[in-house]
Amino acid sequence: MPVAAFPEFPTNVPSHPLLVVDYQSIKNGDEKEMDVLWKAATSLGFWYLKNHGAEEDVDRMFDMGAETMNLPMEEKMKYDQGDEGVLFGYKAAGASAIDASGTPDKTEFINIAKDDALAWPKQARRAYPSTVNDRMESTIIPFVKKSIEINDTILSIFNTKLGLPEGTMQKLHSFDEYSGSEARTIKAPKNLPAERQAIGAHTDFGSLSFLHNRLGGLQVLPPGVDEWQYIKPVPGHAICNVGDALTLLSGGILHSNIHRVLPPPGAQASFERWSQVFFTRPGNSVVLRPLSGESSMIAEAISKLTEEQRAALNPGVTSYDWHSRRVKNRRIRNRKGPETWLASKGMELGRV
Repeated sequence: MPVAAFPEFPTNVPSHPLLVVDYQSIKNGDEKEMDVLWKAATSLGFWYLKNHGAEEDVDRMFDMGAETMNLPMEEKMKYDQGDEGVLFGYKAAGASAIDASGTPDKTEFINIAKDDALAWPKQARRAYPSTVNDRMESTIIPFVKKSIEINDTILSIFNTKLGLPEGTMQKLHSFDEYSGSEARTIKAPKNLPAERQAIGAHTDFGSLSFLHNRLGGLQVLPPGVDEWQYIKPVPGHAICNVGDALTLLSGGILHSNIHRVLPPPGAQASFERWSQVFFTRPGNSVVLRPLSGESSMIAEAISKLTEEQRAALNPGVTSYDWHSRRVKNRRIRNRKGPETWLASKGMELGRV
């Protein structure tokens, strides 16, 4: 559906302002623009990214997603994620919980591993529906490579700002190691009740998220604020945010903020809500801990925390274990009670 055909975000709905970062400027080493990025990443942890050059790739990914979601359910379920904490594949609506009561989610999505895109035509992690395979070269690989380029540029800036040895972040997010990095295309149904969460409150469990949506619905809970606030979609602007892995690695300097997805507000609610995101996550073997031995800035930040806060930032697990636990404990079929939902949580429980 053409962007112009959607109703505008309602003017009477409050939204939370985000700092705007110009990708071409930070790519070219503009110090002032990099300072804007740093301010966003160390405060709310969310920002708009303009001039990223991925618009056409995103449009094609939405087309791939529509083709995939239109397949018969029996065909889609052949590629189901399953209940063991596997990230990649298809997830049907209602397969995961959005809260401690076990309320089923309302979204379906297809996750495509970075490793499979880069290994194509070989299979690295798993098989996918024909709609994915048919668009791997024309659509998915270009989107994945562009997303990696953008997120790697941002990680390199964080590397410098944190005072880490050159190449530290690149090594932790190496092309050569399997990881949870993935492209995800998400569909939420139209006409949901206004307060019905499509995706429950959470922090992202990777390093960086590169998100594209045309309708409202994304909400954040800013630090020190009690009311959820919408993030307004802006044409041509991606919404980027820090995930838990960077919060842990940076000793809490980089901020992974809690967010959720509700139905779009106003007239937008009568349309299906599509989102396209690329999640960058550390290599599977990376142990999530503050890099205090590699950075005096991180060591100083850690020194100012309580013992409880330090413990929250040093879970002592690998990136693979961190995201597998969270995915597995959201699955409805794994639910034993509220404790299962609690076991799926990340940094929203250990806010620093």
